[in-house]
Amino acid sequence: MDLVLASQSPRRSELLRNAGFSFTVRVKPVEEVRAVGESPRHYAIRLARAKAEAAWKNADEVVLGADTIVVLGEKVFEKPATTGEAQAMLTELSGREHTVITGICLRHRDGEIADCESTRVHFVPLDRDEIQSYAQSGEPMDKAGAYAIQGLASKFVDRIEGCYFNVMGLPVARVYRHLKALRAI
Repeated sequence: MDLVLASQSPRRSELLRNAGFSFTVRVKPVEEVRAVGESPRHYAIRLARAKAEAAWKNADEVVLGADTIVVLGEKVFEKPATTGEAQAMLTELSGREHTVITGICLRHRDGEIADCESTRVHFVPLDRDEIQSYAQSGEPMDKAGAYAIQGLASKFVDRIEGCYFNVMGLPVARVYRHLKALRAI
């Protein structure tokens, strides 16, 4: 079976390539709006499912959809639209623990496998200048929670509990286990 990644994320493509997966990218637009009262976990899985379903074409492929969000309490941080939004997110995350949730969905000929991974991330306290400088670097602008753990923000992460690759945007081992169970690899 052919593997199709339903994501434009360069990080997800890089993670799959680095793990030895052969795949193509096919993306169809999906509205990303959290429903009133929807749990963060359900939201991430629902978006992953919608992305996989939108990109799926035929029974000879497995389509991988994924969506990553950052959660502080019950507040969901997605991608900031402005530098100001990035600064506000980073200010809230400063010195605190938050959770990164990535929902995944593997759409295949017999249905789908939908799942998610959660990783706890501990940030060091950040001062206003650090936050402003990082926000103005441009790196936060296409990242859930306004940071890239593998980039300039690596110095802000004191420790994590869980899958590092999940924080980058794709829990590779979880995806691998599901593909292996489908005998798609």
